[in-house]
Amino acid sequence: MEIKKIAVFGKKYEKTFDDSIYFFFTALQKMQTEVIIYEPFYNFIKEQSNYNPEPRGTFSEKFSAESKPDLVFSIGGDGTFLECISFIGSCEVPVVGINSGRMGFLANISKEDLPAAMIAIRKGQFSLFERKLIEVSSEKPVFQSFNFALNEITVQKRDSGSMITIHVYADDNYLNSYWADGLIISTPTGSTAYSLSVGGPIVVPGAGVFIITPIAPHNLTVRPIVVPDNVELTLKIEGRSENFMASLDYKTEILETSTILKLKAADFKVITLKFENKTFFDTLRSKLMWGIDKRN
Repeated sequence: MEIKKIAVFGKKYEKTFDDSIYFFFTALQKMQTEVIIYEPFYNFIKEQSNYNPEPRGTFSEKFSAESKPDLVFSIGGDGTFLECISFIGSCEVPVVGINSGRMGFLANISKEDLPAAMIAIRKGQFSLFERKLIEVSSEKPVFQSFNFALNEITVQKRDSGSMITIHVYADDNYLNSYWADGLIISTPTGSTAYSLSVGGPIVVPGAGVFIITPIAPHNLTVRPIVVPDNVELTLKIEGRSENFMASLDYKTEILETSTILKLKAADFKVITLKFENKTFFDTLRSKLMWGIDKRN
């Protein structure tokens, strides 16, 4: 993979990350590539770190086929990574997540891992990994800026009152009516996010499935279910309220209960980098602290 142009996306970070920012851009200079930075992030770096990385230019809009870079770095947490995806869109440009905080499954390169990761990228010691997205559509316009989710789509009751009922169909087959606070439909990538926090299973990225996980269901025998992602899911919502809340990764909209949502696998993917010495299972053990026992 030839890297001639690199884009850097990011949000605010703490002062403790200043040294890592300086190291990161110094490492990019050694790669002798064209570097562009998300304009608000570039302004923040100069103010926060009193440092000018001197990019070739800045960007503030989605990439097009003509303007797309060869590689994108996302600096922040998983939320920043998800927002970064909306700038890449369907261009399928590989993206690398650098974590400026404490925890991240998508932004999984820590400050400590950064030097080794930059060397591996410069030497081409990585492979490309495809992650599927969920596309949401309706007869009424929804999430018009970017109607795709890398992690999940969630439908929830809008207030603290009565629950809502979500009728779910897989293709033309009736699956279930969920009487609950809400419902999460996640990708394997999103299985370690919101779905996990309400009891959903962990699914290895790359599996061709959707995970359907209810939020506080009234019937306790209703459990999460995994379905193949070659089906189209239909969601019909009922409730006492005239509206419900729908979230697509980091974006939220209030929709009328008459809105019928259609979900399917997107026809493009998110490309991430997979390093030779780091696996998904390594990340699980590190982030979820598997195997750590105070008795040992």
